Amino acid sequence: MARTIGSVCRQCRREGLKLFLKGDRCYTDKCAIEKRAFPPGVHGNSFRRKASEFGIQLREKQKVKRIYGMLEKQFRRFFAEASRRKGMTGENLLVLLERRLDNVVYRIGFASSRAEARQIVGHGHILLNGKKASIPSMMVRPEDVISVREKSRQNQSIVGAMEAAMRKGTTSWLEVDGKNLSAKVVSDPKREEITLPIQEQLIVELYSR
Repeated sequence: MARTIGSVCRQCRREGLKLFLKGDRCYTDKCAIEKRAFPPGVHGNSFRRKASEFGIQLREKQKVKRIYGMLEKQFRRFFAEASRRKGMTGENLLVLLERRLDNVVYRIGFASSRAEARQIVGHGHILLNGKKASIPSMMVRPEDVISVREKSRQNQSIVGAMEAAMRKGTTSWLEVDGKNLSAKVVSDPKREEITLPIQEQLIVELYSR
């Protein structure tokens, strides 16, 4: 499992936009990018050379890796799987990333960030179709039911995140039952439902070099 040691706010500043890596904090004025909207480092606020085509593609790939909390080797496996499937490779990649169990747990609202969702899954708080699921990279499919196990339903972190998610609203490809802390996968996510600021074609061009 990908793990970042140090401030994740530096990642948002490096990419120049909010990646929502710290949950609710990202929605407040405490968000680092609200105060320092320039790359980290001693030269972060100084003049920077215009990025090359390769540099732009690389930054897009790094941004997506950081959003979903993945390391390079794992991300390449997902790209290879996306390229084997019918359709557009870039869209296939995003759909596969969205179908990861940790991302789905975050999308449902059981966690306030993907990092917290990976921790919740890894600690055994989540059931997939009634069975314990503790591998964050597991892939969900339509008709799958994701729920919080009975012993974990009083977990204040999960309850608080769920309440916040219900106020903000959830994605359309998930049917969420906030009262019972469960959700059903209605369909695979569609590209237009993935509202993240991602230009997936740049990633395809990078790996096609």
